[in-house]
Amino acid sequence: MLLAVRCLSGCPASHLLSRSLMTAGTMYSKGQLPDMNAVRDTLRAIVGASTNWSDHVQAMEERKSLQSLLAKKQEDLPARKMKDSYIEVSLPLGSQPQLREKYLNVYNNVRFGRILEDLDSLGVLICYTHTKAESDKTPLSIVTALVDKIDLQKHLISPDCDIKFTGHVSWVGKTSMEVKMHMLQLHGDVYSPVLDATFVMVARDPENKRPAYVNPLVPDGPEEENLFQQGESNKMRRVAFSTASLLKMAPTGEERNIVHDLFLNTLDSRTVSFRSRILPPNSIWMEDAKLKGLEICHPQQRNIFNRIFGGFLMRKAYELGWATACSYGGSRPYIVAVDDIMFQKPVEIGSLLFLSAQVCYTHGNYMQVRVHSEVSDPVTREHHTTNIFHFTFSSEEEVPRIVPQTYGESMLYLDGKRHFNAAIQSRNGEN
Repeated sequence: MLLAVRCLSGCPASHLLSRSLMTAGTMYSKGQLPDMNAVRDTLRAIVGASTNWSDHVQAMEERKSLQSLLAKKQEDLPARKMKDSYIEVSLPLGSQPQLREKYLNVYNNVRFGRILEDLDSLGVLICYTHTKAESDKTPLSIVTALVDKIDLQKHLISPDCDIKFTGHVSWVGKTSMEVKMHMLQLHGDVYSPVLDATFVMVARDPENKRPAYVNPLVPDGPEEENLFQQGESNKMRRVAFSTASLLKMAPTGEERNIVHDLFLNTLDSRTVSFRSRILPPNSIWMEDAKLKGLEICHPQQRNIFNRIFGGFLMRKAYELGWATACSYGGSRPYIVAVDDIMFQKPVEIGSLLFLSAQVCYTHGNYMQVRVHSEVSDPVTREHHTTNIFHFTFSSEEEVPRIVPQTYGESMLYLDGKRHFNAAIQSRNGEN
């Protein structure tokens, strides 16, 4: 995939990119653009990661010496503006048709899972642009912490029209950064919006063990001030959503009524028993609406820190979620929104990755699919949750209603309803 990377005039990212490419030993003639491999080489050069799996242990050992370059406090770092991290990336599917094969699905449209991978890589590069170091190698390990939301304006992405990604850092805390990215596709002479994405990245020390400070962000003008305040609001919204989690708090009164109505709707009126349950018409038990998958985590899927690439995890989870929605609805589903993907634990090379997708809420022709990801160490046999993915799909026709049977499934239903409502409100521009 050819990616044309361009920054705003005067943006220091252009110097960072060219210096890193030269460090990686790659030279480009005037007018020639780096491809995706070159961009990933840039990221490897920024952190000093090896391209050879056999050298990864030595490369990570060498990063320990960068510990002294970390800022002792955020105030020691120069402030940045949003334009300093602005990047444009071109995916020329129209002008270079040989690139399409990797992005095609069976319906002759662009695979959304591949777009998730590209967004993840772009988000990391944007953050390194914001935190550009004076040294050849940065002491920061920047990783994806959260996919806050991805809202899609189009169901289908054409495989024969050029695509453009844009993005920049929109909010900064002490050790975290919010990145806003947009994807547009060329139709005629106009780039029309396809999706908007908000990611949260965190900076850690060279060994990826402890938080590290990042450059503060100073809004320049009313528009940037508004974006920064949106970042603050997003943070508070996430805290409130987490505080009210059904794993911590009881359902609201309205939600309890919903669960009780669902229960009453499944009772067999011919008996006087709470245990006699029947499935209502045009409904499916939640237990029968799941699919599972397994991935062996090979070195090929590693990121620049020799863990499994977050974009790969998102792609595999999305594809399993899509298959679950397709099987459940009986027709081709379309992705509407992605939200609240929390990266709880890194996935190590050699792990067994178990994925479980579940339709947990339905509304008309919409399906909310939850994908749970956990890893197993083949030696210790310990299991750890790494990610929870939330996808909102739509179908061309109304889908069967999902019906929980147990209390645990009822909580999944309510959690799915919350994520569905949040996704729809975000698409409608509501707070």
